[in-house]
Amino acid sequence: MATRVIPPRILKKLRYNTTTKPLNAAHPSISPVIAPPSLFERSPSPVADAVSTTSTTMETANLNLDDAERLFASVSTEKLLRSSAVLHATAVGPMVDLGMWLMKSPVFQTGLPKDLIMAATKETFFSHFCAGEDAAAAGRSISALKEAGLRGMLVYGVEDAHENDGCDRNLKGFLHTVDVSKSLPPSSVSFVIVKITAICPMTLLERMSDLLRWQQKDPSFVLPWKQDSLPIFAESSPLYHTQKRPEPLTPEEESDLQLANQRLLELCQRCEEANMPLLVDAEHTTVQPAIDYFTYSSSIRHNKDDNPIVFGTIQTYLKDAKERLLLTTKAAEKMGVPLGFKLVRGAYMSTESKLAESFGYASPIHNTIQETHNCFNGCSSFLLEKIANGPGSISVVLATHNIESGKLAAAKAYELGVGKVNHKLEFAQLYGMSEALSFGLSNAGFQVSKYMPFGPVDMVMPYLLRRAEENRGLLAASGFDRQLMRKELGRRLKAAMF
Repeated sequence: MATRVIPPRILKKLRYNTTTKPLNAAHPSISPVIAPPSLFERSPSPVADAVSTTSTTMETANLNLDDAERLFASVSTEKLLRSSAVLHATAVGPMVDLGMWLMKSPVFQTGLPKDLIMAATKETFFSHFCAGEDAAAAGRSISALKEAGLRGMLVYGVEDAHENDGCDRNLKGFLHTVDVSKSLPPSSVSFVIVKITAICPMTLLERMSDLLRWQQKDPSFVLPWKQDSLPIFAESSPLYHTQKRPEPLTPEEESDLQLANQRLLELCQRCEEANMPLLVDAEHTTVQPAIDYFTYSSSIRHNKDDNPIVFGTIQTYLKDAKERLLLTTKAAEKMGVPLGFKLVRGAYMSTESKLAESFGYASPIHNTIQETHNCFNGCSSFLLEKIANGPGSISVVLATHNIESGKLAAAKAYELGVGKVNHKLEFAQLYGMSEALSFGLSNAGFQVSKYMPFGPVDMVMPYLLRRAEENRGLLAASGFDRQLMRKELGRRLKAAMF
């Protein structure tokens, strides 16, 4: 939240807008599709009602993740059965391997075999992990989430682009996503997501990252194209990707950079007009410096008056994450720039370790999973304290599937008085994952969003493959949700029979 192929050149060597402004309530709604009652389904009790009656007591900090009936009250039996089946399937390693092989195999890339694979994928993994094939379907999924007391992060499901025409096409998709968010019920969409790798050619991001790293090594190194930004590196940041002084950008590359800047500017302006925060996803360290540069320069330009429009992402499985977070927030405070962060553990463990090893360096990833947990929890605590002590200069999305981290953050928020529906704090999980944690946090009075990609099945296929690869451990460890789902399904069956 992986294994994406590193370029050969490198390998060779939550219910309310997160901003403080209210959303425009005049936008028309798209009504959710209500599934027909299934055999064992009873009328759901809206989770939002439970939230509205939750007082700011110690109960807010104590997540109730044991009451399966309450946690899944808004989930139909039909959907509960399908979710349970998909999670059980993805927890079986050989089955995931087989599915990935089938989707990648040249034999299944054309004709009838491809149609069969796409149809099977659409009815199973796609329908579970994605919001739909188009904007209308995504709108229905978002509206259904809102009925359950959750919000949605709209994700136009494209991955990388390698030339300007592709970047331009992707930009249109992102702009349309902002327009879709405006047509949905107010407050139902918390963020629109953008991947910089989809609106700026990958080779240019690699070149920019090389140049930024060299400037970190040699501060006298001048980058004439560089705009005002915030600290991108810390003393402990990995710089081994750039082994020698890179050549300046060529005139053609500078022209491509100007086009990329214009695309991001247009998207930021559209989000600003819609009062919709734009969250920039993180990538692997090969291109992350350039992504941070785009994010922070845009934050300086668009984040005004205690109202972050542009959010960046910090991956806490990186050893330098906490140090970079501290440097960036300190610099932003001096400049009077409000910041927004999404905090995640990270997604590219195998790739990063192999890349570092190829250069003869230690991995930039924490040596143990516990160190990663400690880093995430420490950064979370730091940001929550900033929210509590600020005049609101920080907004944060705590994107975690880890039960313990969710409990710690909820308790810390309560302790600091940041809890109940604070517009500066949002929890988030992937759509189709960690449902118990999502509903538990929502029941406790926090804003909670689900990361919801949408698009045609063949377009979203790279996303699904990447999720399958990078989330192997998470999928295999989904036993907590599966156990609660079985418990609730058993209870409904028993209630229907007796």
